[in-house]
Amino acid sequence: MVTTSESSTATLTPRAAIRPYRVRVPRSVIARITQRVRATKLPEPAAPDDSWAFGMSAATMRDLVSYWTTDYDWYRTEAELNAHPQFLANVDGTMVHFYHVQGARRNATPVVLTHGWPGSVFEFLRVIEPLTHPERFGGDVRQSLTLVIPSLPGFGFAPVPPRETIGPVTTARLWHSLMTRVLGYQRFGVQGGDLGCIVSTRLAHLFPESVIGLHLNLVPPPNKPIERMNDEERQWLQRSAAFRAQELDYFQLMAHKPATMSLVLGDNPVGTAAWMLEKFKLWSDTGVSFEPVFTMHQLISAVMIYLVTGTADSVPWFYRGVLRETQGQSHPGERIKVPTAVAEFPKDLINGRPPRSLVQFGYNLVRYTSMPSGGHFAALEEPLRFARDVGEFFHSLREPARPAS
Repeated sequence: MVTTSESSTATLTPRAAIRPYRVRVPRSVIARITQRVRATKLPEPAAPDDSWAFGMSAATMRDLVSYWTTDYDWYRTEAELNAHPQFLANVDGTMVHFYHVQGARRNATPVVLTHGWPGSVFEFLRVIEPLTHPERFGGDVRQSLTLVIPSLPGFGFAPVPPRETIGPVTTARLWHSLMTRVLGYQRFGVQGGDLGCIVSTRLAHLFPESVIGLHLNLVPPPNKPIERMNDEERQWLQRSAAFRAQELDYFQLMAHKPATMSLVLGDNPVGTAAWMLEKFKLWSDTGVSFEPVFTMHQLISAVMIYLVTGTADSVPWFYRGVLRETQGQSHPGERIKVPTAVAEFPKDLINGRPPRSLVQFGYNLVRYTSMPSGGHFAALEEPLRFARDVGEFFHSLREPARPAS
């Protein structure tokens, strides 16, 4: 643990307030979920070719249900989750679940990785070792990072918060307290995609004195007046608007009708899987099927994390918090001054991939990487490329950062 400097006025939380955590799910819980899945009556395909044009493929869901009820082993997933140290801590009245994994170097830069939905901390498991021990993957040990990977409030292993809604701004403040008061890191980096990119951007905006650098694999676009946009930016704006109209109904439902969505998702394993896995398919760099980008084990594990914790129904309330705390603007409005890196994965959501010129308008952009493949779930789809970009960026900040050309 890095201690506070002598000049800091932060008060560290007593270490007794941090307690180790391990995932332990009773077999009765797994049996009940499996029984519910097995008893589900699946509909017939929505179209003759059973394409994904109308949402989740019925044929694919049948295959997933067959694997889920015959071959899937939750306790393999549990072992994967417990392979790295996890903790619970009371942070400003909210219980926070997080991984805390030390880097190979004694003074490795601490970095907070924040997930989104339908992801969870599970999607970062494949990058923990490449980021903390890059030398084991052909990298430079000097790029080793110490990782803090929290679960968003009410997601997965994070207890549901007591407040009605917590959004990305409140979460950014929680993460700052977690890093500075609980763990004692007064300077740290932040990284995020999906909801995590909003949390991370707000952290950089609210606490520039604490944030060393901001790494994004999805970019909250800045609000540049349209009359000041160039042709490429205007074309992106049109494509982004069309994408939002076609694909962001899920966001509107969860943000505006969280109580209804909680009832829909609360005790419906196959429905929850369809709601989540359609996004895994359409937002990632897949072809006709999920494989080889995702295995069935990974897909069912992503869903099961929400089912075994009973948090599938609390997720919509965070989206309500997004609406309440940002008024629909994912970027804070003021230019982000901390050094920023963007890793653009070509199959990610178009509304989070603004042109580089627009990123430069809203951020202190010092690094921009166009990846050859990969999509929305970058750490899960392209773990080594993701880890290399993150590690190189934060290592570069040990030297004076210069804007990207």
